[in-house]
Amino acid sequence: MYVLDTNVLIHDPNALLNFEEHAVIIPMTVLEELDSLKSGKQTVAADCRQAIRNIDKLLGDANPKDIEKGVPILRGKKADPLGTLAIIMSTERNGNHSLPEHLNDNKIINTLAALQERHTSHDIILVSKDINMRLKARGFGVEAQDYHNDQLLDDIDLLPKGYTEFPNSFWDNIAKVETVQRAGVTEHLLKREGVLAKLNINEFVIDERGFIGQVVDVSDDQLVIKDLLHDDLMNEEVWGLVPRDIYQAMALHLLLDPEIHLVNLTGSAGSGKTILALAACIEMTVASKLYKRTIATRSTQGLDEDIGFLPGTEAEKMEPWLGAIVDNLEALHEDDENMSASVDYILSKVPLHFKSMNYIRGRSFQHSLIIIDESQNLTPHQIKTIITRAGNGSKVICLGNLAQIDTPYLSPLSSGLTYMTERFKGFQHGGHIHLQGVPRSVLAEFAEANL
Repeated sequence: MYVLDTNVLIHDPNALLNFEEHAVIIPMTVLEELDSLKSGKQTVAADCRQAIRNIDKLLGDANPKDIEKGVPILRGKKADPLGTLAIIMSTERNGNHSLPEHLNDNKIINTLAALQERHTSHDIILVSKDINMRLKARGFGVEAQDYHNDQLLDDIDLLPKGYTEFPNSFWDNIAKVETVQRAGVTEHLLKREGVLAKLNINEFVIDERGFIGQVVDVSDDQLVIKDLLHDDLMNEEVWGLVPRDIYQAMALHLLLDPEIHLVNLTGSAGSGKTILALAACIEMTVASKLYKRTIATRSTQGLDEDIGFLPGTEAEKMEPWLGAIVDNLEALHEDDENMSASVDYILSKVPLHFKSMNYIRGRSFQHSLIIIDESQNLTPHQIKTIITRAGNGSKVICLGNLAQIDTPYLSPLSSGLTYMTERFKGFQHGGHIHLQGVPRSVLAEFAEANL
């Protein structure tokens, strides 16, 4: 029997369906917490409402006795029911030992302990995203575990980087190659075996001799690698910005490619994620006019409570949260005679919109560039909500650093950024680059390594 904590249903409103043949139990305290959080326009409120609707749909017209005993979970019109869903009241234990019930967490743990006494033949397991809740439950003698359904990796080091580096020459690993020239483009047809077996579409291969190639086609037994010129990539200038290393050059190549609809940039603080994305967006909206506008958004915990009641437009309210965008605009124009005038001019001329994530649901953005900053703070469910807003001719750029997660119930393994990177690694129109180094400054590089 799996007992779900409130934060699991907020993290994934469809979590109820992911326990297969097992019994899923929701304590009344969890329903009360969902009820108290469901009002408002925040992302959490929308997730709570979705979870409540899912519970109501699964319970259907069941009577109170069936709900307490467990209602079979129907997963399709013709499919057999698999697993059960029950709601239980807080129950008192026969023994004297129980946690004080002034906290909702304690009420849930006491309910679990009572269930354990009543159902000695079953394993009762608490599922919670809250580490302290799990520690309290285990200290009280109740088994507890994290919600693992959307964790696709066991170790964050297994996450794809978007490129594979080869010592010496890449061609030392290749027994046979067929090279084709197509409209000034050189392509290498290789057998998909050995070190090449793990390569995905739009990944890069680089070696110490200066060769760089991009995987442009993948089949079961063959790879097509497009030959890219190292000097051309390193000298690509975008809105006055030139890449500082080959990793930034590969990121710019993906950002400027109109056939790539999702670009995912990860890396440590100062590796250039935001400035690369911003320079590419200004180039593609002002110079080449491939897109109509740029929309910048990010996770804003507490936005409504902190600054929601101050006067001002949505853009003015979002400005403190998107300071990184303005900072990078200043960096792009620091050599101008009057930097602040240049930034004001760009903000007035470039179709750059700051949008709150709370109000992005239900919208559809056509021919737009959508920058999701600090995307490591989003759950897989929230990432899906935003990416599905992209309409025809739009491009989504996700930026994040998995070492800087500020949300209490997320870890690098359960972050939506990790989930999306792993899910999209075989997507024909998606690309991912993990940026290296800290080119922000000598001070930032030393601090990253030594503090």
